[in-house]
Amino acid sequence: MDKDQLIEEIIKKLHEVYDPEIPVNIYDLGMVYNVDVDEENNAKIIMTLTSPNCPAVDMILADVESQAKSVDGINGAVVEITFDPPWDKSMMSEEARLELGFF
Repeated sequence: MDKDQLIEEIIKKLHEVYDPEIPVNIYDLGMVYNVDVDEENNAKIIMTLTSPNCPAVDMILADVESQAKSVDGINGAVVEITFDPPWDKSMMSEEARLELGFF
């Protein structure tokens, strides 16, 4: 697989990661800012949390890393947390806003 295909597969896997307090995956919540794959097929995911005090941070990060590593062809994964820009409801997909009743 080429780099773009690997990124696409990682994104598919990130649709399986949920914040345990919210019934929508982290990708549709808009928590994933960037997914990249380097020349050695290592993934780097830059993401945020809905709150800097998220009690499930360790579980979410472990799940993101595990899902990225589960993609055939990915050798490793690093997950970086950022709060710039801070997450807000406008980052959610239309589907997520509908699911959570924000329309």
